[in-house]
Amino acid sequence: MLDGNLDSRADRLNDRYRHHAAIDVLRRAVSDPDLGRVALVSSFGAESVVLLHMVSVVAPGLPVLFIDTQMLFPETLRYQREVSARLGLTDVRVIGAGDDSVARHDPDGTLHKFSPDACCDLRKTVPLEAALSGFDAWITGRKRFQGGQRLSLDFFEPEPPARLRVNPLAHWRAEDVQDYMIENRLPRHPLVAMGYPSIGCAPCTSPVKPGEDPRAGRWRGSDKTECGIHFIGGRIVRGKVPA
Repeated sequence: MLDGNLDSRADRLNDRYRHHAAIDVLRRAVSDPDLGRVALVSSFGAESVVLLHMVSVVAPGLPVLFIDTQMLFPETLRYQREVSARLGLTDVRVIGAGDDSVARHDPDGTLHKFSPDACCDLRKTVPLEAALSGFDAWITGRKRFQGGQRLSLDFFEPEPPARLRVNPLAHWRAEDVQDYMIENRLPRHPLVAMGYPSIGCAPCTSPVKPGEDPRAGRWRGSDKTECGIHFIGGRIVRGKVPA
């Protein structure tokens, strides 16, 4: 039975693994009784292959949840299939909003234009919350160097009311990510070479110019910086889709 106090569990895990390398945090996290049932959530984006490769080494049967928003780049969908096969990941679960929900809230596919938060909630947050209902913790690829709300990330953080998040790469630098990909000869997302260092849905992602922040191409021209799945509790702060 898991300890119901999320904060104490997160503190205990951070103390236990504070000096461990990322792959050791991942290896131990998938079997630590303080975490329970664990899944990896992956966008199969620009840097996702690092964690996916680590999972293929330590636990290739770990559930991997991939959210198909129905607005992703075709290159991302192809990359997801190719990487999954190449790494031998045996439990990749493609999830997404139901047809009825999309028809009700975004029948013409334009919700992202006037309420990107509501669109993310419909196509990402709600489907992910449903998929994670069977898990006690989930693994993310977030890192401190990405800035914003991620500057103070720990390996383990509470997600009320009942889940933990695991961030094995929290302390990595941008150079560490690139070095790992080179050393392990991992395939790059094809859009990276076209100026997309951070990749989301096609309508809300644009190329980044030299010198810009790597995430400058996400929701360009707005103050939005996160899709919502990384807010505490998995809830969008603004623009909630009506019930």
